[in-house]
Amino acid sequence: MNASENRLQQFRALLADLHGKLELRFGFRLWDRSFVPADWPRDALAIAIADEGAVAGLIRAPKLTTLANLWAAGRLDIINGDIFGLVAARPKGRTKQIVRQINKWAALKTATRFLLTPRGEPWPLEAIDKDHESDGTAGENKKNIAYHYDVSNAFYQLWLDTEMVYTCAYFHDWSDDLDTVQKQKLDIVCRKLRLKPGDYMLDMGCGWGALSCHAAEHYGVRAYGVTLSEQQVAFAQAKVKRLGLQDRVTIELRDYALVEGHDRFDKVAAIGMLEHVGIKNFPTYFSTVNRVLKRGGLFLHHAITRPGKSEAARTGRKRPEFEALTRYIFPGGELDYIGRTVTNLERHGFEIHDVEGWREHYQRTCRFWHDRLLANYDAACREAGEVNTRIWLVYLAACSITFERNNCGLYQTLSSKRVKGPVGLPPTRADLYA
Repeated sequence: MNASENRLQQFRALLADLHGKLELRFGFRLWDRSFVPADWPRDALAIAIADEGAVAGLIRAPKLTTLANLWAAGRLDIINGDIFGLVAARPKGRTKQIVRQINKWAALKTATRFLLTPRGEPWPLEAIDKDHESDGTAGENKKNIAYHYDVSNAFYQLWLDTEMVYTCAYFHDWSDDLDTVQKQKLDIVCRKLRLKPGDYMLDMGCGWGALSCHAAEHYGVRAYGVTLSEQQVAFAQAKVKRLGLQDRVTIELRDYALVEGHDRFDKVAAIGMLEHVGIKNFPTYFSTVNRVLKRGGLFLHHAITRPGKSEAARTGRKRPEFEALTRYIFPGGELDYIGRTVTNLERHGFEIHDVEGWREHYQRTCRFWHDRLLANYDAACREAGEVNTRIWLVYLAACSITFERNNCGLYQTLSSKRVKGPVGLPPTRADLYA
């Protein structure tokens, strides 16, 4: 028996030991196509390990970044299931304790055999630098936005709804389909802003132009949308022209903080944009909205949040999962917590009228996106490459699971630029649901 066969035999024995002690509900398929346990059904959920270098890499650096690279390269994979199935089948007990136990067993039984084994190739994410806080400049913002959104419009079309809305949907019923819930979302945003013919609305971080077009088409407003994604601008401008809305909707490539004017807009919507701004730049964000919004004008702020009680929320330190997210998916990304959002709004001259939690809505939205991307996997790989597709799949699944477990939230906050006297809102919220 040569050294490689000996390592394979030892690793197979280790996995069999772990499988029994942890009562795992998934199996393993090794690089020689054998299964652990040996009698594991060939059509049942399993983790596939493509080569012994993947094991060597994990033993030398048992970190999330190693897993991300191996997953992106397809050297670790899931067969006969998906990420949600694997998470549901995870071992009983506390994850950190299980990981420590696995590391201990691996060190005792396999480390010496794999330490000198080449870790193999590829490692497709290693060239991506660690993320850093955004400095808030237009150039830095554009670079970060382009990294995420300029993958390919066709890529996003494979898994978003027909209107290309890439923010949390709004469910009237949990069984609603994706196109329905995204139209409901566009409509509730317009209703909360109490849009009416003649209003001038700023769509700050307008994406592919869905809200601007919906508001102009159905509520008779003029809309000005800004984004730093060149592909989004091209798509949105073509949509405006196709719908014949050129006299009511303008979409421009512009940094939000460079929108010109004072007291210029009747209403401002910022849907899923704060996540890109960076904590140090929150004052610029809120003061910009205050500057461009008319006195008494309404501002709808929609953003993902983290729990305010967590250590990360108090100190700004990132958990390893969030570090990976910002490094590989959302460079410069930072999450607020709802208490600080409310405080910042009040400090920057806004009166708060409503705060609505959408956590469960976003959990279902992300699950829709994941399932649609998985169903279009081959087309997505052709369009954006297999590495991008695999990273986006795990990102969307992780988001859905995170929101399901209540480790993140999402809130819509309606406020107005503070005035002395009535704002002019209805006495109840009944008009929102009429």
